Amino acid sequence: MTVADDRLAFEAHKTEMALALGKDEAAFQQSLDTLVTLDRYDYSYLWSFMGVPIIQMPADVMATQEVIWNTKPDIIIETGVARGGSVIFMAAMLQLIGKGKVIGVDIDIRAHNRDSIEKHPMSSRITLIEGPSTAAETLAKVKAEIPEGASVMVVLDSDHSRDHVLDELRTYGPLVTEGQYMVVADTLLGWGNASQTPTKRSKVWHPGDEPFAALNAYLKETDRFEVDQVLNGKLVLSSSPGGYLRCAKK
Repeated sequence: MTVADDRLAFEAHKTEMALALGKDEAAFQQSLDTLVTLDRYDYSYLWSFMGVPIIQMPADVMATQEVIWNTKPDIIIETGVARGGSVIFMAAMLQLIGKGKVIGVDIDIRAHNRDSIEKHPMSSRITLIEGPSTAAETLAKVKAEIPEGASVMVVLDSDHSRDHVLDELRTYGPLVTEGQYMVVADTLLGWGNASQTPTKRSKVWHPGDEPFAALNAYLKETDRFEVDQVLNGKLVLSSSPGGYLRCAKK
């Protein structure tokens, strides 16, 4: 018996459902309520990647791997290294692709976290740069690590205040190459009300002073980026809904 090749139809259905989900406000609110409950248990802190803590929601890890696999960047820049799981995860994706490097930027790369990263099997695809992410000297070091003609993806996941994220968007947005993505992490902070703001953090960012507010301000300044409606439509149970931007112009 011959079975029809339904791969294209399967992908088309995925797209249709992702777009529909993205418009379902009730489903999103249920997701937000669930994440507020899960935050009591430090849910985003409970996961590891290849033995190293990765402070991410599983949905965002899946979304980011889809982006990396589909676009195959030469360079991924991440601001905010934390314990290192994210840079290791992205380096592992590049290892599977067979090319590329992750540049991790953080104002404070603590010795024990640096040790976890530099001793990891993926370390050969990781470069760490310590310094304020938007400082001129830090940016110069980042640019020095990018080969001419490289395709560049950026993930912004450091200080989540509006002004800092907007400064990072203005600083790193020009480095993103056409067809690649800029991911603005923790946009969820701007979707809820003040009572839903996570408070078990070293810093607390209330609606209006958070990454989603910065993202919306930046999109009014540039026409280089567009929100990926299909990918973002799937991002329920995610910390970064609306945060996946595709670079549409050189």
